[in-house]
Amino acid sequence: MQLPAALSWLLVVAGVWSIFVWPQFLRRVMKDPRARDESGRATRFLTVHMYLVAISVTLGVAVAVVGVRTLFV
Repeated sequence: MQLPAALSWLLVVAGVWSIFVWPQFLRRVMKDPRARDESGRATRFLTVHMYLVAISVTLGVAVAVVGVRTLFV
C-alpha cells in the first residue's frame, strides 16, 4: 500500500497518541470511587472502561503499524 508521507505520519502520530493517552485515562478511572464496590470488586463502570481502553490501545497499535509500514514501502 502506498500513501503520501504526510498521511503515513498522521497514522503514526494517531497510533502513538492512543497508545500513550488511553492508559493514563485508565489510571484515573481506576482511582475513581465508582470503579469498585464496597467489597472491592470491579464495577461495570470499571469493566466497561477497561474494555474501551483495551480496544483503543489495540487499534492504536494497528494504526501505528500501518503508518510505519506505509512509510517504508
